[in-house]
Amino acid sequence: MNYIAHIRESDEEQQSVEEHLLGVQSLAEGYGAGIGLKHICGLAGLLHDMGKYTNAFRNYILEAVYNPEAPPKRGSVDHSTAGGKLLYESFHTGKINRIKGILAEIIGNAIISHHSYLQDFLNPELESNYLQRVRDKELTEFDRSVALFFQMVMSKEDFHLYVDRASEELESYLAKTSPMGMEARCMFLTKFVFSTLIDADRTNTRRFEENAAEEPVQPVEELFDTYYKRLLDKIGRFGDPNKTLSSINRLRSEMSEQCDRFAEKPSGIYTLSIPTGGGKTLASLRYALKHAREYGKRHIIYVLPYTTIIEQNAAEVRRILQDEANILEHHSNVIDDIDGDDEHMDGMINVRQKLKLARDNWDVPIIFTTMVQFLNVFYAKGSRNIRRLHNLSSSVLVFDEVQKVPVSCVSLFNEALNFLRIYGNASLVLCTATQPALDFVEHKLNLSPDAEMIDNLQDVITEFTRVEILDRATTEIFNNDKLTEFITQIIEEKRSVLAILNTKSVVKKLYQQLLTTVSDVPVYHLSTSMCAVHRKEILDEVRKLLDKGDKVICVSTPLIEAGVDVSFGCVIRSLAGLDSIAQAAGRCNRHGEHELQQVYVIDHEEENLDRLKEVKTGKQISKQILIDLERNSSEHGGHILSVQAMERYFQQFYKKYELELNYQIPKLGQGMTRLLFGSKEENTYCHDYYSNTKERIPLFLANSYLTAAEHFHVIDSATKAVIVPYQEEGKAIIAELNGARRIEELSRLLRKAQQYTINLFDYELQQLDKNGGLERCLDGQILVLKEGAYSEEFGVDTTNDSSLGMNLY
Repeated sequence: MNYIAHIRESDEEQQSVEEHLLGVQSLAEGYGAGIGLKHICGLAGLLHDMGKYTNAFRNYILEAVYNPEAPPKRGSVDHSTAGGKLLYESFHTGKINRIKGILAEIIGNAIISHHSYLQDFLNPELESNYLQRVRDKELTEFDRSVALFFQMVMSKEDFHLYVDRASEELESYLAKTSPMGMEARCMFLTKFVFSTLIDADRTNTRRFEENAAEEPVQPVEELFDTYYKRLLDKIGRFGDPNKTLSSINRLRSEMSEQCDRFAEKPSGIYTLSIPTGGGKTLASLRYALKHAREYGKRHIIYVLPYTTIIEQNAAEVRRILQDEANILEHHSNVIDDIDGDDEHMDGMINVRQKLKLARDNWDVPIIFTTMVQFLNVFYAKGSRNIRRLHNLSSSVLVFDEVQKVPVSCVSLFNEALNFLRIYGNASLVLCTATQPALDFVEHKLNLSPDAEMIDNLQDVITEFTRVEILDRATTEIFNNDKLTEFITQIIEEKRSVLAILNTKSVVKKLYQQLLTTVSDVPVYHLSTSMCAVHRKEILDEVRKLLDKGDKVICVSTPLIEAGVDVSFGCVIRSLAGLDSIAQAAGRCNRHGEHELQQVYVIDHEEENLDRLKEVKTGKQISKQILIDLERNSSEHGGHILSVQAMERYFQQFYKKYELELNYQIPKLGQGMTRLLFGSKEENTYCHDYYSNTKERIPLFLANSYLTAAEHFHVIDSATKAVIVPYQEEGKAIIAELNGARRIEELSRLLRKAQQYTINLFDYELQQLDKNGGLERCLDGQILVLKEGAYSEEFGVDTTNDSSLGMNLY
């Protein structure tokens, strides 16, 4: 009898179970080999669908494919438990070898979870989801599955030899010198193995379903070599050596050269503290490309705080490297993970399954993504995020504006970077003008010795001074009336003014007020309610006016201050954290075009920061430092943006949030770090389990991966991505998605849709739904806006009463 893994939709060709298992094993081995985990990852691939060697699954898949109108009942066939159960019964009973016992737990958890998410070894109800599956659950055809696996896939003798090799890899992994505890090491290893399994399983299934050979890919070594040469051409390495450079460009050139030399050092966690406007995008790219060539890295990944600067930085890199195909922008997940266990859908050919198989795994050489997406890869629930984790290994990761790590995620961020450095063969660059005190917390970031790439940093900061910060926040209060009057007073002299305020509502009101007050100056509005393409077009218009020296006023939320390459004659910044003030200052006189220019810091009374607690706290600390400087001009290094002031600011900021740095979960009364990394001695569930049963949990690991993931959100309120019908391209993407059916076509459109998405909170989605502004396509998996719910002035309009044809001014 033939046992079936999948049946192709187009021609009803059958993929055998052994063909699928061996194919997934091979891919998973390749994903894990780069960091010494070939057999551990391969073992997960080899066993993950062993449970398909049953008559029950064979009947199930035939029924699912040939009678789609009456599919089998949910939970009718369990094929994901068998592989984990084989490992448990073989290596976790009787006299247990510690290494093989841990191996069984790690790989077994990945296998039983590959249609959902990693299970708890011990949950808040003091039960083990893992043991309930691999020890307690009865599988009626388990013996048949085991016998057929050894007969059709790998002999019992070869299987035990393979497990021996995997055990040797685990022993080497755990023996590495590391400040991490055993539980933290095993948690990250489990997630890495799970990532390789998910990606290998979906990739093999997609290739079979598409019935198309993979296109040959240019070796990444050749690509990075070509990119590096093109970059050097761009920055003038081979240009005229006698060309006179401005002082700013000379400094940029010197720092770029330092990054090039630094790339020869071994991989580590380093800081690149180039002042704002110092050319850190190109300098960090120069480091990344050279280091990738020297040390055989497979990816270069830029992690940015906002979607706003993804498109700008990606466009600049594409232009320099002259490549469109191999640079990915990943703003957000256009579709969410299917909630819960989708094992009952395996074998069905429907939209949800095709969306799951779409290429969404960061498998390109250069990737631009956000801090939210990076943290989701490690800690969020669902398999779509974690599928990308293995592609972070053997890579260069550049964290731009790293000070924007949400305070509750600082410890989780630090531990993820420590794992990538020590175990993942990655090199990591913290790239910002305002380095946060990431070692001022319990779970410290283990920076490499002599971590800073730039020599004589304080001298560089002094030489880079192009603005003066003028304090208008400690002695007076502004509202929009006063701010409008102030802007109209200075626009004649300054020619261009940028006002950055903390909330979208106040920005919108100021913009509307300026439109009615200033008749002869173009006024522009920017906020995160606009999709990426929309923001880019507005910024392009603003840049043209700035380049010509024409008058222009731009009113924006903080999205413009992190890395957006614009240079205004004057900047007004509503009081916030010192890092935000420093970033705002980088939008003024950016290239040293003029003598010292002014950045005004104001206190705006109309901003309601109750929902923006970190901004509110940052504002309070900054105000106190300004007051100190007002009283004594030599305090804090004598300047609001000095190194001393920044250190003081971040230390006070993290002290204020000391209890939240480990991602506290009030409902559970503990932090995520303890759920994920805590030892058995620290684990309250272990203590309660012992008190109740008078026995210790019969496992080496007792951490709660699923529970932690269920409570994790990078920002307090989760958002959902919505595609907007901005211009003809946005409308066309929506129309094509409605008609798309092939997996490769869906993959292409989902990547394209990144530029036309916005992230909305639940209350915004509810308002849109109520006002008829929201639609769903692809069986409800993707949200899209109706045309009336998007404005060319403000972006999303939850009233669904906008005209896309409105003028900007």
